[in-house]
Amino acid sequence: MSAPTLDTEPWLVREPHVDLETLGVTESVFSLSNGYLGIRGTLDEVEPFGMRGTYLSGVYETHPLSYPEGGYGHPEVGEALLTVADGTPLRLLVDGIPLDVREVRPQVHERTLDLRAGTLDRRVRWTALSGTTIEVSSRRVVSLAERSVCAVRYEVRALDGPAHVVVRSELVAGEITPTGVENDDPRVAEALDSAFETLATAREASGGAFASRTRRSGITVAAAVSHDVDGGRVSTHDDRHRVVTTVAADLHAGESVSIVKFVGYSWSYDAGPDSVVGEASAAVSSALDLAWEGLLAGQRAVLDELWATADVEVDGDPELQQALRYTIFQLCCSAACISDAPVGAKGLTGMGYSGHTFWDVEGFVLPALTLLRPDAAARLLRWRAETIDSARERARTLGLAGAAFAWRTITGREVSAYWPASTAAMHVNADVARAFWLYQNVTGADLDSVGGLAVLVETARLWMSLGHEDAAGGWHLFGMTGPDEYTGVVDDNVFTNLMARANLRRAADACRRLQARAAELGVDSAETAAWRAAAEAVHVPWDEGLRVHPMKDNFTAYEEWPFEDRRDAYPVQQHHHYAAFYRRQVLKQADLVQALWWCRDEFTAEEVARDLDYYEARTVRDSSLSAAVQAVVCAQAQHPDLALRYLREAALVDLRDVQGGTAEGLHLASVGGAWLAFVAGLGGLREDHEDLELAPLLPSSLSRTAYSVTWRGRLLRVETTRQGTTVTLVRGGEPVTVVVDGAALSVTAAAPVSVPLRAPTPLLDEPRQPVGREPRA
Repeated sequence: MSAPTLDTEPWLVREPHVDLETLGVTESVFSLSNGYLGIRGTLDEVEPFGMRGTYLSGVYETHPLSYPEGGYGHPEVGEALLTVADGTPLRLLVDGIPLDVREVRPQVHERTLDLRAGTLDRRVRWTALSGTTIEVSSRRVVSLAERSVCAVRYEVRALDGPAHVVVRSELVAGEITPTGVENDDPRVAEALDSAFETLATAREASGGAFASRTRRSGITVAAAVSHDVDGGRVSTHDDRHRVVTTVAADLHAGESVSIVKFVGYSWSYDAGPDSVVGEASAAVSSALDLAWEGLLAGQRAVLDELWATADVEVDGDPELQQALRYTIFQLCCSAACISDAPVGAKGLTGMGYSGHTFWDVEGFVLPALTLLRPDAAARLLRWRAETIDSARERARTLGLAGAAFAWRTITGREVSAYWPASTAAMHVNADVARAFWLYQNVTGADLDSVGGLAVLVETARLWMSLGHEDAAGGWHLFGMTGPDEYTGVVDDNVFTNLMARANLRRAADACRRLQARAAELGVDSAETAAWRAAAEAVHVPWDEGLRVHPMKDNFTAYEEWPFEDRRDAYPVQQHHHYAAFYRRQVLKQADLVQALWWCRDEFTAEEVARDLDYYEARTVRDSSLSAAVQAVVCAQAQHPDLALRYLREAALVDLRDVQGGTAEGLHLASVGGAWLAFVAGLGGLREDHEDLELAPLLPSSLSRTAYSVTWRGRLLRVETTRQGTTVTLVRGGEPVTVVVDGAALSVTAAAPVSVPLRAPTPLLDEPRQPVGREPRA
């Protein structure tokens, strides 16, 4: 699928001419979400569409997992996010002819996502068969202040003649349920094709409501709708699957009919249908009380605060400026109202990965939210902490101590059926532990306020049961898969080993600070001493001849991949069998290079430079996670221009559909990673020591950058120009120490600090990439 054509504006994402060939992509790009409720950016009249979808976080169905051969410990039940009742349809007929943009050939057809207003606008103009010019304008909002509510204002105007107009507004239950599950097992289709049974339907003068229940997971979901109509005749009817409100009007030149449609949602594991319908109806009543303008005002207020505390500015690259604001908008909206549920890899923007959450949410989304929206980060961490019993059960199944967190899940249970890139990828546990530890370090909050101590303790116990001490006292992790999935089930993956070391040390430190709580978890001084001893003995492979770290044992001895001969065969896994690339030096994504960032204290500047140079030449970035990591480490190695090129790839991954998968939903890890690539890459921000650290660089094509972060309850603004970097304390009365280029400086509300911009000091020339895999944006 080709990338959509979008105008470059600082606060708007505008599609000046709606392209039906890229509808799937733009439906994702124009998705609106608040973390609880998400709606894809479909056209109001439903047809045509790429993939319709309205989603509620935590609403899923189970299905059997099938295997060619059975095996002990294989997950037997899968989980899939479901589409719930769709309240977006507004079907229009003008003089008896339906609006279908494939047929009417509009003179104007544009859509605009306003990042400050939080609305999706659409305008269509065409000439009806009668000769009258008709213009339709709609504005859609998923409320960031009223979490259960979405609304649409829909106006039809006859510009230069008469028209008979009929608008059919629908609330449709269970009609479209794509799941993202690709499986020919008929049991899967049986479970998911008709996941809901309708329990009750109610009709009112201008709307109605109904409740449905998932057949296997037992979740009751309700949706309610009401309309505020100006200029038309209204009637409503319903059946067990939809509520239909019809508005008819006879328009003369210059006249219009307008409809404001309010939709409310609710769901519950255990409440009855009447109760859940009551909650959805109450949400609609609240929206009606606020009215359309009140909803918009509430939306604007939430986003005014977001941009006051999270805006970024880039002088010299308007496309990057737009893309970074877009990523902040989608990142923060993805978790704004979330509660008791995870953020999936696609958020609530599509059905990719069946709605599952992965390690990259803890790796990229949570660290970004911790610095931008710590309250949202806390809710996500509490959800993960609440899954610890499932993680303990999974560890027992695997014959291990502690807790083994799920590789992919919605509820906390492991639902990944693929051994090499799921259960073998044990680094997920260290990634989860790191997210908890970073939250505590960034916010200054008690680790246990988000359930973090138990997570650190149980993951430390897991590593102790996984590790092996050799005769010489070295501590090893065998049979692991690191971040790179083109080298599966390997020994002593450096990233995994170093992340385990950090996990063990941080768990021991946390137990020392929280001794009483640690004792409740059965931790004593002997256990923490064993953790520290194992951490000290972790084996880290090293190639003395090449003077680089093999990303895993013997990797540098593998045969090289013939990049020159296979420059058109990407992604590699779609053109070659695992047997071909598992034993070659080709990486799907940053792995050892990711350790250079997340485990930075383990490497010297020379090792960073040499390792980066080595792995840049072997990393093909067949994963959207990679560009952000490479951006950060390229800046770390003093290559700001290359860092900027990778930053652009990460930031534009969905606006340009760089990876080709945007139609299935946004790449939320790359969304969070792009912001991290900006602040941790070009800004040199590090949040893993006692004080916040900055090491700013300015690429040759940029003249200024600026961003905000929240650190220990203070809002800081960091601005870098050719003259230098200024750090300003915007909110929070207490002074804060910030380390800029190694110098510790005290920042107060009355006295910002400024430091001259240092020139890049690379130890090696800018590294090269495999043929055809240079940064793609």
